[in-house]
Amino acid sequence: MILVPDMKGKSVGVFGLGVSGLATCEALAASGASVYSFDEKLDAREKTKNTEYRAEHPKDWPWKDLSALVVSPGVPLTHPKPHPIVKKARLEKVPVIGDAELFARAINALPDRERPRVAAITGSNGKSTTTALIGHMLREAGEEAHVGGNIGDAIMSLPAPDRHAIYVLELSSFQLDLTHSLRANAAVFLNLSPDHIERHGSIEGYFAAKSRIFRNQEADDIAIVGVDDNWGERLCTELTAAGRAQIAPVSASATLGRGVYALGDDVYFNFDGKTTKAGDLANARALRGSHNRQNAAAALAVAHHFGASPAIAMKAAQSFTSLAHRMEEVTRIGKVLFVNDSKATNANAAERALSAFDAIYWIAGGKAKEGGLDVLKGKLGAVRKTYLIGDAANDFTEELKGETRTKKCGTLKKAVAAAYKDAAASDASSPVVLLSPACASYDQFKNFEDRGDQFKTLVGDLQSENGAAA
Repeated sequence: MILVPDMKGKSVGVFGLGVSGLATCEALAASGASVYSFDEKLDAREKTKNTEYRAEHPKDWPWKDLSALVVSPGVPLTHPKPHPIVKKARLEKVPVIGDAELFARAINALPDRERPRVAAITGSNGKSTTTALIGHMLREAGEEAHVGGNIGDAIMSLPAPDRHAIYVLELSSFQLDLTHSLRANAAVFLNLSPDHIERHGSIEGYFAAKSRIFRNQEADDIAIVGVDDNWGERLCTELTAAGRAQIAPVSASATLGRGVYALGDDVYFNFDGKTTKAGDLANARALRGSHNRQNAAAALAVAHHFGASPAIAMKAAQSFTSLAHRMEEVTRIGKVLFVNDSKATNANAAERALSAFDAIYWIAGGKAKEGGLDVLKGKLGAVRKTYLIGDAANDFTEELKGETRTKKCGTLKKAVAAAYKDAAASDASSPVVLLSPACASYDQFKNFEDRGDQFKTLVGDLQSENGAAA
């Protein structure tokens, strides 16, 4: 647990009692703060029974005494309009922060010699895989690495800091909007594509939120920037001009004079004016596709900054296992491979999976994001047929005319059955049934995890009906 010394004896509000909210309440209470909590959902409030931070309505909080309001990352700050709790905090002049800011304050309170190192990772796509891969590389190199944030454990429930530890934190744009004093010794920006525009007001607002990850870096720190899109190129130029930290561009599409890049499966690095091959990703099954080569390049840059040898880092990449719902190989039934990429909630993310396989029977649809499937036009050569589900089915049918054959299935169950039938009957030697929806999930599912779990259950049912996997 992370304790926050400067919260001792203070009153703090916590709004949102999910996993991170409850961990925040626990940490603040253990730090000696008086904690006032609330959640709009009754079942979440019930979890605080018999605690010293039992939920009570914010109208009963001592607002004049509050030192801070810690909100869930999902609480809107500005767009489409501020949440009422945010309006109230601003009216009362109470700072609105997130759990990552509490973590930052805890670390900042330590003397320099006792301060752990921090890596922070953001990007529209790939940040979870990159974060987990960095943690794996560092552990394989013998480091004490703690992974959390927007992936895995809540930030405030991570182990207490010591000078030997490295915290590897995935941070969303929502979390970064609530974070002011975090200094990341290694900060990573992977990419940017249109997403969460309704929350940030514009793509520029989204870019500004992501860029906050570099805000407090110093000369000994490293800024790692994916330069395979225009936003990354722009950011790299801006950071280089600012001159606050070391800059390491990373790419999976170009040779670089400095930083880390991948050419095919081979990964090269140049931090001192000399380009050296670090190794290759040919046998890294969990890192298929060009996007994962960029993820691996970014992870290598972080690991190198913290003292891991490139050889050990690349060996760790070979043993890395894919995360659930991210190009996750579920099973094979006969010759048909099933892949769960439910985390692909926008077209840019789906493009990454669609470029990693041949003979694809693609399941897509849900609640469409801004731009629909525009970025996929002309890039669906590997797709044999598309099976459409959810709210976007009609619109996607129109968008995909001339691109691929389509079938409106409505439900995931019907799509899985139809895709498997067609894939099994095809002339492809190793067809892939790929769930990579390019959409949000909340039209038919609780979240992308629920969608992926249901996909895996349906595949399991198919496997039972058709015998053991080949």
